[in-house]
Order: sequence, then structure tokens, then C-alpha cells
Amino acid sequence: MDTITLILLGVMPALAIVAGLKDLTSMKIPNWISGLLVLAFFPAALAVGLDPVTVAANVGVAALALVIGAGMFALRWIGGGDAKLMAATCLWLGAAGSGMFLLWTGVMGGLFCLVLLFARFHSRPYLLGAPGWVVQLMEPRGDIPYGVAIAAGALMAYPASPLLAAFIAG
Repeated sequence: MDTITLILLGVMPALAIVAGLKDLTSMKIPNWISGLLVLAFFPAALAVGLDPVTVAANVGVAALALVIGAGMFALRWIGGGDAKLMAATCLWLGAAGSGMFLLWTGVMGGLFCLVLLFARFHSRPYLLGAPGWVVQLMEPRGDIPYGVAIAAGALMAYPASPLLAAFIAG
């Protein structure tokens, strides 16, 4: 096994985890995470021998995801970082994995919201001395860091990625 290829294939799950943690603790997903995901996709695709048609299809899926995400951002349904992270993740997952990604993101988002609402309702007496990000997260009418669900969905759908399929076949 080629170590460089394995490192490149590990970029997406690693950055998804970082994005989820950053959103959880700061309610923001930095642009550098989505930017690195986009930049790292192309050497990863080259390393596993992904054919140009599949690369182009992945780019098309990502562009569509970005347009839809921008619309959702304009409607204030999601944050701008969420839209960019979803598009960058769809670049890695392509048509084969993006449907599963959206499904898992929705399921994990619903579960996370339920857990967070329960925690917000019951945690007030226990927040004394908690870190600032925990206090912010537990605000009863606070935002929900959906990057956590996006990260979970990305990790669940990654096995369906054409990159992993090409790596296994190669």
C-alpha cells in the first residue's frame, strides 16, 4: 500500500472531524477546511487513478451542492460554512455517495438536534464553571451547529466514495 495514497484518502475524514468539532465549539466552520477539502481531492483522485469522467462528475455534483447550499443559506436554513462544507464533501463522494451522505446527514442532524434540545432543557443547573463554548451551545434558543451532523454524515457515507472504490479495485 502506498503511504501517500492512504494519507490523501485520510484527508476527507480528518477534515470532516475537524469541521464538526470547530462548529461545535465556535459555531463556525472556517473556510480553510472546505478549501483544503477541495484542494486535496484532486491529488487523491490522481493517486487512486480515478478516471477523468468520474472526476468531472464529482465536480458537477459538488457544484450542484454548492448552488443548493447557497439557496439554503439565502433562506437562512443553514450557515455559509455548512453550505461550503457540504459542497466540498460532495466533491469527495460524487454521485455514488452524495445521496447516502445527505441521508445520513439528515438522520444524524435530527438525532443531534433531539439530544441537544434535551440537554439544553436539562443542563442549566450544571453549567456553572463550564467552558464558554458549552454555555453558548446550551443556550435554550441558540443556534444548532449543523456541521456536527454534516461531519457524521460524511464519515458514514465515505465508504461509498468513488475514491475508495478505485483504491480498493486498484
